[in-house]
Amino acid sequence: MDESLHYLIMANQMLVQKALMERIKDTGLTIGQPKILDYLKTHDGSSQKEIAQACFLEAGSLTTILNKMEEKGLIERRILNGNRRTFHIFMTEEGEEKQKLIDKNFQQIEERALSGISEEEMEKFMSVSKKIYSNLQEKRNE
Repeated sequence: MDESLHYLIMANQMLVQKALMERIKDTGLTIGQPKILDYLKTHDGSSQKEIAQACFLEAGSLTTILNKMEEKGLIERRILNGNRRTFHIFMTEEGEEKQKLIDKNFQQIEERALSGISEEEMEKFMSVSKKIYSNLQEKRNE
């Protein structure tokens, strides 16, 4: 196993994604949809631009994912304040049900991932992870 930072971050992310997709395979959700529902949990009514930024997706990719989510009845697009150039995305009842299922599965995956890790180790890990994120965000915005 490669022990570089970039490899471990990528590998952990892929293992979490793979575990989640395996657990929710019978729901009809596809890659990209869970993270959008997870974001909408606390940001319902966000614009497509806000979702794209928060979920690290290109606008074209997001549009494709949202179209499929709308077809499945997970979200609906609305125009707010008469601005026809900006759609805002809202979860439907079906989307909320799927999101709750995603939450439950994320909790189980995190419990497994964190088994044998002390609270102190977790606090340090989260602190370092937040610093890495902040550092990379600063570079991204330059």
